[in-house]
This record gives sequence, structure tokens and C-alpha cells, in this order.
Amino acid sequence: MKPNFLFSMSALSAGLLFGFGMSLSGMIDPDKVIGFLDLAGEWDPSLAFVMGGALAVFVPGYQLLIKPRSKPVAAESFSISIKRAIDKPLIGGAVLFGLGWGLSGICPGPAITSLSFGNGQMLLFVLAMVGGSLLVQKVQK
Repeated sequence: MKPNFLFSMSALSAGLLFGFGMSLSGMIDPDKVIGFLDLAGEWDPSLAFVMGGALAVFVPGYQLLIKPRSKPVAAESFSISIKRAIDKPLIGGAVLFGLGWGLSGICPGPAITSLSFGNGQMLLFVLAMVGGSLLVQKVQK
């Protein structure tokens, strides 16, 4: 299905808003993220408030605007995965994602946002992320 203009503009707007929110909240700062994940050390709870604020906006919006819909605004139908199994690739991917996030203090969205603000230190992370994704696709074939 070819994306239409409304879909493209809504995706762009959502991405820009998400990136701005991550930047404003400090989620693109690896030291802040590691401080949040460091429960046994000098824990920084500020990102819990960011997540709580996001949920306070999302949950009512979802319940009122998204859940009642029988079809999406910019597509013919919802794309919902039929795959329900918790298998080895899923567990392996989750473990790798968690290890990468815990060791680097950053995950893909904030890393790309950080790059867009000129943070050259994230370039290696993003290149490794893309390289890893390409490697997995090649191995799975």
C-alpha cells in the first residue's frame, strides 16, 4: 500500500513531536538514562515522571479516540500482527536490545534524535544498530 499525503504528514508530525519531547525531557542524554536505570546507585527518578506524563496523555487519548475506531484515519485497515508466540528470536532480540540500552544508556529513537541535534558521538551507535539489523536480515535468509 502506497502511503498517502495525510499519512506521511501525520507520521512526520508525530516523529518531530516525539523527537522534540525526548530532547526536552532529557531522554537523549545517556547519563540521564543510565542514572534512571541505576536503581542500586544514585538513582535519578526524573524519567519516571516523563513516562508518567506520557501515559497521562496517551491513555485517555487512546480510550477516547483510537480504541472506538473500526478503521484507521489514513489506511484501509489496522495492521495487527497475528504472531503471538514468544520464541527464541523474540527473546534474543529483547535481550540484545536491553543489553544495548543498559550499556549505552540510549535506545534507537533517542539516538536518532540525538544525531539530528548534531551529537556525533551517537554516529557509531546508529551505524552499529543499522549494521546489526542488516546482519540479522542476512542471517535469517
